[in-house]
Amino acid sequence: MSDMPDTAIEFGPSLQGLSRSDWITEVAGLVEPYGYLARLGKRHLATFVEDSTTLLVTFETLQGIAALSEHARPLGWKMVREHRWSHMALISDSDTWFRDPAVYAWFDRLVDEGFFDEFDRVLFYGAGPCGYAAAAFSVSTPGARVLAIQPQATLDPDIAGWDTRFAHMRRTDFRQRYGYAPDMLEAAGEAFVLCDPGVTEDAMHAALFRSPNVTHLRLPNMGASLQTDLLQMHVLPDLIEAAGKGLLTPALFARLMRARREHIPYLRRLLARLDRDDRTGLAKTLCETVSARMNAPRFAARLQQLRAADAD
Repeated sequence: MSDMPDTAIEFGPSLQGLSRSDWITEVAGLVEPYGYLARLGKRHLATFVEDSTTLLVTFETLQGIAALSEHARPLGWKMVREHRWSHMALISDSDTWFRDPAVYAWFDRLVDEGFFDEFDRVLFYGAGPCGYAAAAFSVSTPGARVLAIQPQATLDPDIAGWDTRFAHMRRTDFRQRYGYAPDMLEAAGEAFVLCDPGVTEDAMHAALFRSPNVTHLRLPNMGASLQTDLLQMHVLPDLIEAAGKGLLTPALFARLMRARREHIPYLRRLLARLDRDDRTGLAKTLCETVSARMNAPRFAARLQQLRAADAD
């Protein structure tokens, strides 16, 4: 491990709006003083920035980076800048679940070179298909921590044929190396799997992660885009930091999730659930509470309807 830079690494101007090739060229230039960019076949690349003995390994897509980051930067760069972590990003062009021999060979090489041995703490992170990859490739670093949001366990039709959301992946081989994500987690120090139990397929995948080192963190009424919601609530960096430092617990998670009380998309889904279940008393209380705390016309209008129904 080389000496840390004297100051936090800065990553220059926004990368938003660049073409795919220009974005890759710019990122290669930005990381070169502190690490490198490597192309892994036609649809994947890896970037590495070295800054300390804590390593964050994120799995992301080019499309997700452009959509979720104001400046089109990999998620882990925030942790590099604010917490002086080292960061490796595995980036795919669209959702591939990182099922590519070039990616397997990359992790084989890192293991053979003892790359992960240089770090005191390693955290693998991803969401959805990238959550699958974070769990699957964590086997390369026994003792690492894993934070996986809505991960698929596998898309092998013999195991997960009930998940019809990704029909285009049916012929992809999930039986080769780094294949079945729950088995790959058995060597992890600890792993956290997040999902909304109301999203049936996500809950069924999550149930396949059964190792004793797995903690399930449930987010009811949050829907199918948890990473986006957690970013909008400004709690995802705190979750990543806590997981990386070994401080994430169900109690801390519950405290962080109090941010839902100010998150309108969550509150709308909660109201819809109460209305669907005909729980008018709780729906009225929710609308009263939300209307008193924030400008929420939909809740104010629903409150008027509920009060009118009571009067009738």
